Amino acid sequence: MKNPLENPWQTAALGVVLTVVLAWGLTFMLCMPAPAPRPMENVLAAEFILRWLHFLFGFVWIGLLYYFNLVQVPSMPKIGAEAKAELFKEGSLVRTALFFFRWAAVGTVLVGLLLMYFNSKGAIIGPAFMLRGPFAGIGLGGYLGIIMMFNVWYFIWPNQKKVLGIVEATPEEKAKAGRIALLASRTNFMLSIPMLFFMESAAHGFQSMLGVSC
Repeated sequence: MKNPLENPWQTAALGVVLTVVLAWGLTFMLCMPAPAPRPMENVLAAEFILRWLHFLFGFVWIGLLYYFNLVQVPSMPKIGAEAKAELFKEGSLVRTALFFFRWAAVGTVLVGLLLMYFNSKGAIIGPAFMLRGPFAGIGLGGYLGIIMMFNVWYFIWPNQKKVLGIVEATPEEKAKAGRIALLASRTNFMLSIPMLFFMESAAHGFQSMLGVSC
């Protein structure tokens, strides 16, 4: 049986299934004791700027993740060896995209953690990452984002360096590295679907949508 991560559309379907499963599991944690969310009218200017930066970094990161999985990777087999070599050179499209991709991942996660701390002087970090109460959704989204950033820096980028020729590797090592980078990227593509769902729904009626009444 072929690995579903080989196909971007099957990967997306897995992401939807994972979202449903995680949403069902989270319903048991939404009513656990946790501090009440702070009213939006009390949001400070600095916090608003952090939110904006979090969204900005996130759009760049996830936008490039979708570009790689839905556009670049499926198009590569149709590109000749000579043109592909040009794409992999220093300053090329691929290297530039990977630069913004990996650093936007860092920016998204670090600003997100800073935002959580700043939001109420650290009071929501514990409940969020223990997946308790109204912060459970944002906490689960945060966990998924951290896993995705780890994949970028531990699996995708080190192996892409071999594929791009930044790190010396034999043809066999390049082929193996390319597959590892692909599967890690597809894993992130799959995880991004529930991650975006929980990040967005945490502030837009996730609890009431599921019919959870505490």
